[in-house]
Formats: sequence, C-alpha cells, structure tokens
Amino acid sequence: MLLVTGGAGFIGSNVVAALNDSGRSDVVVCDLLGSDGKWRNLAKRQLVDIVPPAELADWLKGRKLDVVIHLGAISETTATDGDLVIETNFRFSMRLLDWCTAAAVPLIYASSAATYGDGAEGFDDDASLAALKKLRPMNLYGWSKHLFDIAVAERIARGEKLPPQWAGLKFFNVFGPNEYHKGAMMSVLARRFDDVKAGRVVQLFKSHRDGIADGEQRRDFIYVDDVVRVILWLLATPSVSGLFNVGTGKARSFRELMLAAYAALGIRPNIEYMDMPEQIRGSYQYFTESKVDRLHRAGYNGGFTMLEDAVKAYVGDYLDRPDRFR
Repeated sequence: MLLVTGGAGFIGSNVVAALNDSGRSDVVVCDLLGSDGKWRNLAKRQLVDIVPPAELADWLKGRKLDVVIHLGAISETTATDGDLVIETNFRFSMRLLDWCTAAAVPLIYASSAATYGDGAEGFDDDASLAALKKLRPMNLYGWSKHLFDIAVAERIARGEKLPPQWAGLKFFNVFGPNEYHKGAMMSVLARRFDDVKAGRVVQLFKSHRDGIADGEQRRDFIYVDDVVRVILWLLATPSVSGLFNVGTGKARSFRELMLAAYAALGIRPNIEYMDMPEQIRGSYQYFTESKVDRLHRAGYNGGFTMLEDAVKAYVGDYLDRPDRFR
C-alpha cells in the first residue's frame, strides 16, 4: 500500500488521482475531510482507507508500506496559531520520519518555497546545514517547513540513519484543479476565474516598489500536473534522495497569468490595480524563481509546462466546465 498524507487536499488529491490512473488502487489517505466540501477532491478515486491524522500512529503499527508521500500540513501562509502549526507541520512530520526510518519505508515530503523568506539568500535548494541555516522564512508556515528540512539535514550531517529513500520537495506557486477548498490560499486564477469569464473587473495589486510596474510582481507558477510528474518520477527512481526545488525555473508576472486566462477564453482583458493592504506590504515577495539544476542533475527530464499552456489546460479541462474536479 501507499500512504498519502494530505491526500484530500490540493496536491495530495492530484497525486492520488495519478496513482489511480497508473493502476494503483491500494492507496490510503490520511486527512481530515471537514465540512468545506474537500471530499469532492476524492469523489472519483478508489481508496483502501481514509485515516484521521490523530489515528495514524496506531494505524501504522505493524504495517509495511511501499512509500509514504507526506503532503499533509497547515499550509496557510497567514496562519498564526504557532502551537498548532508546529504540532501539525513539524512534530507530526518528525514522527513520520522516525517511523519510515525504523520501518525502512521511503518518505517523500512537502517542503515549501516559503522557507526562502524574502529571497535575499536566493532560491538554491542546497540541503547542507550551513546553507539552510542562512534562510529566514517570513511566516509561521515557512518556518515550520524549514525546521523539518533542518532536522533532516542534521541527521545527515551526523551520519544518522534515514529512510531508504527520502526526498523533500520545495514547491513554488502550484495551481490547478482541486484547489477550490483553499479559500484565500487558492491561486489568483481560480479565485478570479468567474470574474474573468463574466467580464467583470479583475483587480491585481499595485506595485509599491520602484522599478516594478503594477501587476508585474513575479512568481514561479507551476501547474500541478508537473508537480505530480516529479513525485511519480521519484517513486520510480528509488535511488534518488535529496532536497529539491519544484518549480519551472522561470518567474512570470501575475498580469501574465491573468492575461493567459483571458486568452484561453477569447475575452478582452479587464484588469485594474488596487493598493496592496498595508499589513502585508512589508512582507510581500516581489519575485520568486526556483533553481532546478539539482533536480535535473538527479536525472529528472520530465520538463515543465509553459504558463500559457498550463492556464489553457486548467481553464479548458476544469475551470470552464460544470465539474471542475479532477
């Protein structure tokens, strides 16, 4: 069996779908479905079990799994409950790491580009302790992910035992189907799609930095299908371990993202720019761009979808259909 924590979430449900599509029906999801309709992310899937996180430790006793894909987390960058975030994102991950090490089960886990903070130290996925300790995440979520990256690096530095395969994935700005439960954490494309289609004004942030035009804040946007492809490649390549950026390696602007949506629908753009809220101006990232050299050197050659093609696929296959779920 395979275990996917966070399997009812955005990336997790897309991974589960891909596993089913590849012929794997022996998938167990660890997640909370809640009451916000997250179950719809799994409505088309075949599963062995859905285990609540609080019951996972007991469920794991005596089990032998092929792999643990650990994607479950509190992923809101605006989260403020430090105790809950650390328990969920860090301590839970440490317990899984210990179990996978003892049971000799591969562990693929989600880190985040949020670990890079404002990008002052660049976006190089150097997994050495020295490099990691230079990073200064700007929010609680990023810090919780960073703590776990450092804990793994510390074990490596001390020569301690680890799972037979381990891989941490620093996801950049992932977008695609099944993100609809994320509310304010949805991609701007998903949040604004109905406005785009209806011809209503779409507002993007003005720039409050010299030399950067309104709407030209840039992110490394990556389609969720590309993320899933990397994870499936790791499953098929057990000799590869390490900490890897998962982005396209090319930053694009929010304006370009929305223009691609208008183009996909054949609609004239209607974009206006609003002031960025004062409370986030000081911590807002104007640029993120992954370095994906290490992933390529490890042997990954699956490529990444160009932004315009990814938006066209997302709009045509999901957002502009009655059933938006994968």
